[in-house]
Parts: sequence; structure tokens; C-alpha cells
Amino acid sequence: MDTLGKTITCLAAIAWKKNSLSLEKVEVEPPKAGEVRIKMISTGICGSDDHTIKGIILVKYPFIPGHEGAGIVESIGEGVSSVKPGDKVLTLAVPQCRECSACLHPKGNFCEKQELGETHLMSDGTSRFTCKGKPVYHFGNTSTFSEYTVMNEISVTKIDAAAPLEKVFLVSCGFSTGYGGAINTAKVTPGSTCAVFGLGGVGLSVIMGCKAAGAARIIAVDVNKDKFEKAKEVGATECINPQDYEKPIQEVLFDLTGDGVDFSFEVIGNPETVAAALASCHESHGVCVIIGLVVGVQLNISGHLFFSGRTLKGSVYGGWKGRDGASKLVSDYMAKKINLDALITHTLNFDKINEAVELMKTGKCVRCVLLL
Repeated sequence: MDTLGKTITCLAAIAWKKNSLSLEKVEVEPPKAGEVRIKMISTGICGSDDHTIKGIILVKYPFIPGHEGAGIVESIGEGVSSVKPGDKVLTLAVPQCRECSACLHPKGNFCEKQELGETHLMSDGTSRFTCKGKPVYHFGNTSTFSEYTVMNEISVTKIDAAAPLEKVFLVSCGFSTGYGGAINTAKVTPGSTCAVFGLGGVGLSVIMGCKAAGAARIIAVDVNKDKFEKAKEVGATECINPQDYEKPIQEVLFDLTGDGVDFSFEVIGNPETVAAALASCHESHGVCVIIGLVVGVQLNISGHLFFSGRTLKGSVYGGWKGRDGASKLVSDYMAKKINLDALITHTLNFDKINEAVELMKTGKCVRCVLLL
């Protein structure tokens, strides 16, 4: 049946309140000017999604979570020119308008239009989702936990028509965030020593980025030893568990390296770990990058750590400019320059979404792909 210009009824996962996620029938309106309606094919479960469901990240209820996804354009609104119906696309929680000061700056990627997603509505102040006669909020201008979603064009990027959507969805967030954190934000150098705190999907992607940049030594740090095998598989040279030592982990890393690591990455979102990661860096030239989502807290870091030259940096979406970076990474995957397959450990149908969320929490799953 032709759906062009019509409201589509489909399944979506709705968070009605904190710690609640249920599959419901929703109505998805056609896209308006500057918008794209996408038939979602795959979506991943990211730690940020769990934060939204728990209410750690401020949201408005009820809403449809999800931001890491891939699909096919079903229809477009007036004025959309970068994609057309039938195109394979990725959804992007970090947009790229290509006009604001961040997009135009060679080092900027946090598009000023990001604020559109903070309203949890579309640009005109309304929602495209309805359930049981009531409007449902969007999340991050993506809402990929729905068989169909509507997004602004600036948060959608066209990708290679041959790309496998059940794999490249990872470029939408997790892989790009970690890999780019090493390549773009830290600018890891050949022969360097790196420490990666946190071995989830993003942390493993950081390891892959460090390896690609030519790091000689990549030390993986996590309290869950079950993650060590996968970390070594993707490039870690050694793995350590802070619980195995009486000393603070930063002192352990100094003992292992002699004078601290050149680059450290905090991929957990724990303020205490951020302080430890910074303190583990070489006092003269060490660079620490915060990749984990540290929300609602203040960092307590001694100013003395900066006196000798250490650097603390933030990173969003791995420093990639949304649409341009995502398209490039998909092309790199198709050219076998990067390996996304190693990060996908589970595949489930969309109706198993709550099972997928629980898998993510256990730490036994690197990335679960949901097929819609």
C-alpha cells in the first residue's frame, strides 16, 4: 500500500515513565518541510538509551527512545534535497546543518541545531507520533525504537546503497564515538601508550582507534574480566582489573609504564574514573579524553594535575561532523578498512527489545542489534 502523504500505524517502544518500556501501536505522521520519514531496519541499544529510560538524562514522558539506527527513506518533506525515497540512511543524534559556527569551524562538530532535539519535538513545536490519541515525544530528534520515525534532514545521512544496515547502524553512534575519540579528539600518535577505562562497545571502539593510529601499547581497564578476551581481540595489548590491586589504578599505570600513559580515555561516565584517568597520564604531555556521559555531577579534580602540562578534553560523536563523518566511515567499512562485525554480539527481533536492554546492562553483550 502506498504510504506517501499518509499516517502510518506501526510498532514502537514507548517509555511512559522512568524504568518503563513497552511496545505499542503508534501513528506516525508524514514528514513536514525539511523532514524525512524513515522505515527503520536496525537499531542498537546504547548506554545512553538506558540513561534516558531511567531518567538520568532529562526527557519528557511519554517518549520513544533510540538514537543509533539505520533504515530506508520512505518519504521526504518539502525542501529536502540530500536524500530521496529508497535511499539507505543512518540516523544521527548529532546533526550537521553545515551553516552554523560549529559546522563551519574545522575543529567543531557540535552543531548549534542540536538544541532542536532538546525540545523533544520537531522544529514546528509538534510531535509526529501519536499513541492512544495522545502525542508522544521524540528523543534526540531520532527515536529509532519505532518501525517508522520522522527526523530533520540535518540528522539523516545517505550511505552506500550496498551497505548492510544490520552492521553499519553502529556508525550512527557507538563505533564513531569511540573510534573518533582516539583518531580525531586525542589524535593518538604512532608508538604511543594508551589506557582505555571501560570496555563496553564504545570503549572497544576506542581501542580499535588507538590500534589504527599506531599505538604501541594499549592497556584496557575494567572491573569485569569477562570483557578482556574481546578487548584483546580488537587490539588491547594487556588488560588490568583495578580490583586486583591495593594501589589506586593511576599508580598501577605509572608502575606499568614508568612515567604514565600518553593518552587515556574515560568511557564509563564516572567522575572518579575521570580523575583517575587524568592522573594516569604523563605529567608533561599526557592527554585524557572524556567520552563517557558524565551528567548531573561536578568533577572533583586537583588543579595540580594540570600544572605540568596534562590536557583534559571532551569529545562528542568522536569529533566527526555528523553527516560527512558517518558517510565516510560507512565507506571505510565497505572498503574493509574498519571492522564493525567484531562489536555485534547479539541479534534480536524488535519485539525482544526489553531483553536487549537487559543484555546491555549485564555487560555480557557488546552491542545487540534489533531488527525491525
